[in-house]
Amino acid sequence: MTKQPLDSAQPVLDLDQALPSQTHEVFNQPTALSDYNAYSAHSVLQHYVACFDGSWGESQLTDYGALCGGELLHAGFAANHYRPEFISHDRFGHRIDQVNYHPAYHELMRQAIKAGHHNLPWLKPQAGAHVVRAAIEYLHTMADPGSGCPLTMTFAAVPALQQQSELAEQWLPRILSEQYDPSNQPYFNKRGVTIGMAMTEKQGGSDVRANTTVATAINSAAPEQGYALNGHKWFCSAPMCDAFLVLAQTDAGLSCFLMPRWRPDGKKNGFFIQRIKDKVGNVSNASSEVEFRNAFAWRIGALGKGVRTILEMVALTRFDCMVGSSALMGLATQQAIHHTSGRKAFGQPLHQQPLMQNVLADLALEAEAGLSLAMRLAHALDQGQNEHEQSLFRIGTAIGKYWICKRAPQLIAEAMECIGGVAVVKDNVLARLYTEAPVNAIWEGSGNIQCLDVARAFERDQQSREAFCSELERAYGQYPSYDQWCSQLIQDIRQGTPAQGQLRRFVERMAIAWQAATLIQFAPANVAVAFVQNRIEQPHAMFGTLNEASDWSRLITRFQAQL
Repeated sequence: MTKQPLDSAQPVLDLDQALPSQTHEVFNQPTALSDYNAYSAHSVLQHYVACFDGSWGESQLTDYGALCGGELLHAGFAANHYRPEFISHDRFGHRIDQVNYHPAYHELMRQAIKAGHHNLPWLKPQAGAHVVRAAIEYLHTMADPGSGCPLTMTFAAVPALQQQSELAEQWLPRILSEQYDPSNQPYFNKRGVTIGMAMTEKQGGSDVRANTTVATAINSAAPEQGYALNGHKWFCSAPMCDAFLVLAQTDAGLSCFLMPRWRPDGKKNGFFIQRIKDKVGNVSNASSEVEFRNAFAWRIGALGKGVRTILEMVALTRFDCMVGSSALMGLATQQAIHHTSGRKAFGQPLHQQPLMQNVLADLALEAEAGLSLAMRLAHALDQGQNEHEQSLFRIGTAIGKYWICKRAPQLIAEAMECIGGVAVVKDNVLARLYTEAPVNAIWEGSGNIQCLDVARAFERDQQSREAFCSELERAYGQYPSYDQWCSQLIQDIRQGTPAQGQLRRFVERMAIAWQAATLIQFAPANVAVAFVQNRIEQPHAMFGTLNEASDWSRLITRFQAQL
């Protein structure tokens, strides 16, 4: 085919010429919400700390907020990018069962322990201590939820260990220490230790009574000298902790034990890591499968009463699940508001468009409702021997964990939509929040377990039933629709729990009523009225469906990071 000559009048592009250094200008992209003070910028968290006697912790929280919005936020990204590594043997062939972490993980742990994440209420038992400690957890979760797992378990193990005075005397000074020591050596050579948990087995899951791990007294004539444990655990949280609370079968039934990584004689215990779980989320925390082969352990509590012994610890870890999920919702909401305030769509600022405003305001309303419950229960913990508060905490942990931990994945998914496609990219914090969100709903008893626990509590503990009803009645007199709705609910509660298949509907009603009661008593009026109108009077399934009467702008501004 004959080539046609080029028309000399037409311009010719030289493909070999120097290329431009840029193809486009980057604009209409917001700045990242980072390198800020996560506490000073969070007016809603400040509000509930003050409401529940925590104002004395302002300076400490401000200092930790600066870390969590800056240095530790960046450390959280690194700790999740560089996953923990299991090392079974050293180079000489010795079995060491060690997990190596990125330095960022150790910095997260070091700063949290220094701040009192694991010990504050036990060292400073005063009004507001649990509230301030919950705020520390909230802030830390914003930086990295995974490292919160061993911190929570170390905090929650204290009441269980206090049941065994000899062990408490030996272990508590190290547990309550503000020194973080990640070295793999005997606990008695360390100034600070952390505590993990190994409860779940393959065949049982949440049904721990189906566990097959067996504990045998080393000296049948003197069982206080220790037990040998043989069996497996499908999930062992934070395997580099210095000791673990473990459930195992004895002749008297399921019992609770403290199993150290190193035996009292200084030899490596019969604790063998099989593998680290390859999880979709919570990856900075090295959850693992383990086996026990004549592993030494001390008994805690009475023989055959392992579940009862561990219940107080479980209540505290469930409480921390509530706080953690509230923090995930809070950060997702702040990120969505921050992103949309720095972006335009269809020629207008995105966060000023009515449909987007409705979504953002609804997210803010839900995030505050979750936080309000978590801090209300922290306040209950601070009340010590107050019978009403103790009863409310017993029932409230199950209700709150069920509802808040289930709402978190829904809210975070909606927040990701506000941000758009960049939210699913791994270097955006929303992607990590999304994969993290289901963890708290599953850990320490999934949704069905929480509902069954509510039913059992109401059947066996009249005080819990009445404490919860009394809590709802405290908010009477301001909103007739709330009064009427809760009166029917209270009547249903006092008549008895429904059939098992209807328990989720029942607990959902309780959670919404309790959130409304808490907001009515402790939140600004515009927040309370918006919740009553849109969660009780005219409830809708999706976020972004608030009625026109709700003050969207004020709800958004209240939850927006105050930079």
